[in-house]
Amino acid sequence: MASAREAESENDSDGEASEDIERQAMDYVSRVLSTVTLQDKASRPPHSLPTGAQEEDIQYGSLDMKKSPVSGEDGDVTSLLLLLPLELILYILSYLDARFILSVLPLVCRTFRDIVSQEMTWRVRVQKKVSTNFPVVEQQNFDWPSACIELEEQLSHWSDNGKAECFSLADGHYASVDAVLLLQGGSLCLSGSRDRNVCLWNLRNLGKEKEKVLVKPLGKDKTGTHKGWAWSLAACENRVCSGSWDSTMKIWDIGAEGQMVQDIRGRAAILCLAYLPDILVAGSYDKRVSVYDPRASTPLIKSRKIHSSPVLCLVADDRHIVSGSEDRTLVVFDRRVNAVLQRIQLENYLFCMSYEAPQLWAGDNQGLIYVYGSHGGTFQQLRCFDVGHASQVTGIWHSAGALYTTSTDKTMKVHIPTDPPRTLSTHTHNTVVNGVSVAGRTVAAASGGQAVEIWRFPE
Repeated sequence: MASAREAESENDSDGEASEDIERQAMDYVSRVLSTVTLQDKASRPPHSLPTGAQEEDIQYGSLDMKKSPVSGEDGDVTSLLLLLPLELILYILSYLDARFILSVLPLVCRTFRDIVSQEMTWRVRVQKKVSTNFPVVEQQNFDWPSACIELEEQLSHWSDNGKAECFSLADGHYASVDAVLLLQGGSLCLSGSRDRNVCLWNLRNLGKEKEKVLVKPLGKDKTGTHKGWAWSLAACENRVCSGSWDSTMKIWDIGAEGQMVQDIRGRAAILCLAYLPDILVAGSYDKRVSVYDPRASTPLIKSRKIHSSPVLCLVADDRHIVSGSEDRTLVVFDRRVNAVLQRIQLENYLFCMSYEAPQLWAGDNQGLIYVYGSHGGTFQQLRCFDVGHASQVTGIWHSAGALYTTSTDKTMKVHIPTDPPRTLSTHTHNTVVNGVSVAGRTVAAASGGQAVEIWRFPE
């Protein structure tokens, strides 16, 4: 008797015949990734809802900006500085590094500790830096100090006098690089290519020992890591999964020098992945979203055809699986009730996503960026931004203080995630840019020119 997992995996079977994977992949690229003449974006003004806080709207609580933060009863006035109005103290602190303020000033005295612990301190500081709405999606328990630090470092890194080191890793692949993933805080990098290889790079040796930067292609097969294009990558701690047009997902243990620990066969080309501690989620060419438990002897948990075209991108957390498809839908699957929660019809199809609840940022095939907010278990589109891309957005990476986008228009753009995003830098390449990954002070981009492009900032 077939197991429950096996039975569920056969749901929605349509008996599609397999075809030559190389031809299938080429047809896909021609259809989905070819540079197209875009619609007139100017005729479709960005959808916008009034969120975020302007400077005059910031709530200062019980603190009076015009008065000193210390009272006559305070016994820790160690400096005349603290007798100044709070507004002037914050102005003076704006000349200090945000990390220094957060780590050192609370140790000086109780008054400084109280100032640093106030959300208002960081909201005012951010507002002075960006002069527009931030964050795009208001949320409870937003980490204002961390967001402020990251935003200020982003502004500093990509300013005209920024000191980024740039490297082009061109000796590992002989075909277009379509996936890139930074690991261990940016000290390691993985890249997946149409040459069928997944390469491991040791970025600690950048600028030192060039021959030791490329560690090796993963796997022992001389024909390549996979038997089809290596198209997608995802990581969970020291485990990495690579997905391929050969319909397989291979799991590698980076802590064991990239040894393969599992080979999972799917039903069709694996176009996107999400890797969590308890599940591995794959979106495939046959319109399915499949869920696996790599720890189990029979990994497949369920496989459902919830789209009518190939699944191009997905993200997941402990509650939701969100997938975008060439069928121009965004589907939200609720893991807790094991059912589709939402199906959102779109004008264009989404090609890439970056998610950290409650914010979902996504790029589409018309060069636009969308922001969704999740509230009460459902997702709602809040914003649509034109950040200047002339064709498909192939990669997006978002955090509290940074935003990176790549495109088939041969550019990578660096922004701060304000409303609207403020573009700090545009890097033009000789060919398409297929994806981006960011970790710590390192940025990696996948280039159609057979290379991995690296930017690294000093400590």
